[in-house]
Amino acid sequence: MYGVFGAVVGSFLNVCIDRLPQGGSLFHPPSHCPSCQQRLAAWDLIPVISYLWLRGRCRYCGASIPYRVLGVELGAAFLFGFLWWWYGPGIPLLIVTFYGSLFLVIAIIDLEHGLILDRLVYPAVVISLVLAIFYAKPGLVSALMGGGLGFIILLLPVLVYRESMGWGDVKMAGLIGVVTGFPVVVIALFIAFISGGLVGAIMLLSRRKGRKATIPFGPFLSLGTVLALLWGQSLLDWYLHLFS
Repeated sequence: MYGVFGAVVGSFLNVCIDRLPQGGSLFHPPSHCPSCQQRLAAWDLIPVISYLWLRGRCRYCGASIPYRVLGVELGAAFLFGFLWWWYGPGIPLLIVTFYGSLFLVIAIIDLEHGLILDRLVYPAVVISLVLAIFYAKPGLVSALMGGGLGFIILLLPVLVYRESMGWGDVKMAGLIGVVTGFPVVVIALFIAFISGGLVGAIMLLSRRKGRKATIPFGPFLSLGTVLALLWGQSLLDWYLHLFS
């Protein structure tokens, strides 16, 4: 059932992805077709099912609905289902569910628009600090240390080589540090750099991207964060044990 709830949340996440980059409200106007402006009925908004039933097209004008809509709903359903299986009911499940949803939205917006929005990052930092105060993991001190370290790690390449990444990535790294805490933030950023480097190399070798082309880093930062929340401490303990 939590996976079904994830698909429902995924439908709302699609609204966030569509409207936040434009500075729009998440609640007004009601859901409508961007092509014909027709307000959508409830049966047009059933997660996954409506998309498949309508074959990815608007019921009223026949305009194509992006594949991303279905992908986000299915992705959120899978993520929520996995988190329920991994954590079971409880506070940790709710917290990681929130972060998983947040970083999914950040990743897709950066992928589509090349933007990491302050209106997402700044409130998320505040919420994460509040959670760090009232919840044992990672703790306020660890969150503040992680935020500072994450910010500095990505600040350095921006100062040395301005075209390497944007200031949005730097601020997002600070958020990641607050979310994961110190020293797990290092694992999150390491995963992001490795996965981003591998994808970049594959795209370069396949000639899908030129040498000077940029690849959004937000999706890899998001991936690293979610994986670090799940297994970051275990990976860190394994690494330290390996060299102890």
